[in-house]
Amino acid sequence: MKRILIVVAALSLAFGLSAQEYSWKAVPMDGSRVGCRYATPNDKDESIGKIEKGAYVAPNGAKFKKNSPVTEVAKLVLDAQPVMAAKKEIIGYSDHEITEGRPESELSNMIIDLIMAEVQEVTGKPVHFGVLNFGGIRADLPSGNILMDDVESMLPFINYLVYLEHKGSQIRKILESMAPRRFQVLGGVEVVVENDAITSIRIGGEPLDDDKVYGVATISFLLNGGDGLHLADGALALEQLDAIVNEPVLKHIRKETAEGRKIGYKKDGRITIR
Repeated sequence: MKRILIVVAALSLAFGLSAQEYSWKAVPMDGSRVGCRYATPNDKDESIGKIEKGAYVAPNGAKFKKNSPVTEVAKLVLDAQPVMAAKKEIIGYSDHEITEGRPESELSNMIIDLIMAEVQEVTGKPVHFGVLNFGGIRADLPSGNILMDDVESMLPFINYLVYLEHKGSQIRKILESMAPRRFQVLGGVEVVVENDAITSIRIGGEPLDDDKVYGVATISFLLNGGDGLHLADGALALEQLDAIVNEPVLKHIRKETAEGRKIGYKKDGRITIR
């Protein structure tokens, strides 16, 4: 009943207020009572347990009677495993947790740089600048095995990759609109901010040229108001691709794994706030 009341309260708030912000985070599963842990397709019995003669036998050896609430829940979880198998495919490995954070982070830098590379490859046009919203990154990548589910949980929304062309003056406006508030995920740019005002913008190692036309990579959510951005405004060209936001990351992890490399990235000082 407690959980139902919480859901009702949350719904009441959602309908009662016009604007809400929501967030969530991944937390370790507490399997202390039964010894359960996150399962892969190859260790279901060891990680989740099994049903024997209608009763549930947990990984730690604990037994629960037939038709008990624990057994009924265990059956549901076990029956779902074949359908979930594809999501639990191990696609890579990292020797450390790859985390997201502002104004830049190892994870956010990796994602936007991969998006820029993908948009450039698909369109055949140079991409100089990239923008993604931090709100679209919903989980970090874990230390150890990286599952398909980890990437889909990290970037769960069906947002399509987009190629834009903007004059430098419009890119300056986009960045200046972020400076007093907070920066979103940026790629291809070096920005210096002092007292909420931008003092330097460099793209490709060169000062931003207001009259130059730059190729921009972003996602469909940010074109017309998502997270307060209207990146379609003033665009000289716009092309939405078929690929969704997590596809460049999946492709990168699979390629790195196939070539025997661990997954990792770097912070490079692309946003400096003084």
